[in-house]
Amino acid sequence: MNSFSLADCTSVDAALAQLKNGAVIKAGGVDLLDRMKNGTDQPTRLVNIRNIKELRGVHATDQGLTIGALTTLAEIAADPAIRAHYTVLSDACGHAATPHIRNVATVCGNILQGLQCWYFRSAQFECIRKGKDQCFAFSGLNQYHAIMDYGGCPSVAPSSAAVALLALDAGIELVSASKGKRSVAIKDFYVQPDSNPHRFNVKAEDEILTAVHIPLPKAGTRSAYQKYGDKESHDWALADAGVVLEMDGAVCRRAVVTMGAASPVVRRSAEAEAELTGKPITMETARAAGHAAMTGAMPLSMNAYKVQLFPVAIYRTVLLAAGQMDRDPGAAG
Repeated sequence: MNSFSLADCTSVDAALAQLKNGAVIKAGGVDLLDRMKNGTDQPTRLVNIRNIKELRGVHATDQGLTIGALTTLAEIAADPAIRAHYTVLSDACGHAATPHIRNVATVCGNILQGLQCWYFRSAQFECIRKGKDQCFAFSGLNQYHAIMDYGGCPSVAPSSAAVALLALDAGIELVSASKGKRSVAIKDFYVQPDSNPHRFNVKAEDEILTAVHIPLPKAGTRSAYQKYGDKESHDWALADAGVVLEMDGAVCRRAVVTMGAASPVVRRSAEAEAELTGKPITMETARAAGHAAMTGAMPLSMNAYKVQLFPVAIYRTVLLAAGQMDRDPGAAG
């Protein structure tokens, strides 16, 4: 790990004033410190925002929900309003990593996680994401990599919270000293590697992610999230699914199906949603949605199992959201 200085800030303005000359934000620091240890990131200054009280907490209004950037995954998972009305987010945060990490890791830190590709994380490999012209995963160990939409880089989106937030049509609030405050829809936040392999999201270096905004769900909305991984593992997902169903009696008037660990950015499946919208939620429609979600899948040499795993994850999560199935005991987390 390189040497660095630490600036401890207690206000957003103070943190923004420190955010220059390559300085980076530290909140929980779970992912950042890992990247520093393996040499992927080598900042000369860390700007600690952990003590900025205004960035904490869950605030409900008649318009929806605002979650402060420093709210931990454990706090979100335990919040009764989120558990009741935004279950997909409660599930996603409550089954990420391990209990002790959830007590430290923040929701916006989870959103901003770096790639978990072991070639990118290793200082020994100069890959396309580091400005070179080669991806080692295509001919190497790729069992955890993408099966869809990957182009020149088959790394996968690592954020479990983002799977839920995309399903909820959430937005992200960003603040900089020079441009002030702006909002970005979560669907527009991540950058496809083919568009720009050196950018992972649209956050500028001088910006701080300060809050997440989620619109109020419509009446009759139900939701769920499930994560599938290696047996007894608290590691990142091999496949995870977020489902939001807007029900009108027995009929689904609108469905949202999202996937993590399938592509370089969190993915929404229009094909799966079409199999549910305007129909009753049954085992047959849930199974059809799972299979439809694999339209266009292109597995690599070692991850074809995901083409079988994702349909199961989506099928079971659709039925869980509809109240027709208990949480899968085989799900991870």
